[in-house]
Amino acid sequence: MTEAERILLDLLDIERLEVDLFRGTGSGGETPTRIFGGQVIAQALAAAYRTVEDRLCHSLHAYFIRAGDPSIPVIYQVDRARDGGSMTTRRVVAIQHGKQILNMSASFHVQDEGWDHQHAMPQTKAPESYPAREELRQRYVDQVPEKLRDELLRERPIEVREVDHQNPFSPEKSDDRNQIWFRMKAAAGTDPVTQHLILAYASDMYLMTSGLRPHGLSWFAGDVNGASLDHALWFHAPIHFENWHLYAMDSPWSGQGRNFNRGSIYAQDGTLVASVAQEGLMRKVRHKP
Repeated sequence: MTEAERILLDLLDIERLEVDLFRGTGSGGETPTRIFGGQVIAQALAAAYRTVEDRLCHSLHAYFIRAGDPSIPVIYQVDRARDGGSMTTRRVVAIQHGKQILNMSASFHVQDEGWDHQHAMPQTKAPESYPAREELRQRYVDQVPEKLRDELLRERPIEVREVDHQNPFSPEKSDDRNQIWFRMKAAAGTDPVTQHLILAYASDMYLMTSGLRPHGLSWFAGDVNGASLDHALWFHAPIHFENWHLYAMDSPWSGQGRNFNRGSIYAQDGTLVASVAQEGLMRKVRHKP
């Protein structure tokens, strides 16, 4: 297990303070200046799971209300909205500095029998055919200020291979379809709940980038400010995130300073294991004269 993987697993192991009250670490995620959205979602889901027995989450819907402060912990308060015969519902509020930074509803379901169908996984090359995220970032290290280079090259827990990489410092207009392969080897041997938490964390990666691609924009190029507004995730099938998964994303709409993005997450054998939707801010940077 790498140090980055250990840190992520520690982030997901939240502390119980009282009945239905939990505390999670704020630092250590994908981003240093504010808490990575996937981290807050995963910790909120972890808090909800601590109040549920014998059933797994099938969907969650979250709103990002304020940017999270990575210098302090996050408090998670769980409301036991309903315990039904086959469905359980929880509402989780994440709090820092006495204010909400996220609220989330999550629903849990017993395993039922039913009819099955799914869309086929898009065809791509094998994940090993594409360069690793670390290799790509090394290409651009000379284009960032020296004080930011260590952060750019810092080891991350999720291994990523981009199918259609765009130069983040001089992006070209392209199709909104956006695909990555990703996995975390240290997920091997973890229980289904932890697999859900890891995937919830990873589901916030690269998704909003889809809405930037048709406009030739990038978070690194200095033309756009953005932030996630909400995030929805549906779990469909058992997850084994130690193995490669394809995250197939697109952005059918942007406008009025927002963009809308969708994602389908497939196991390498083609099984659709999860679906994602997210809206985010996509504002023009106003440069001072």
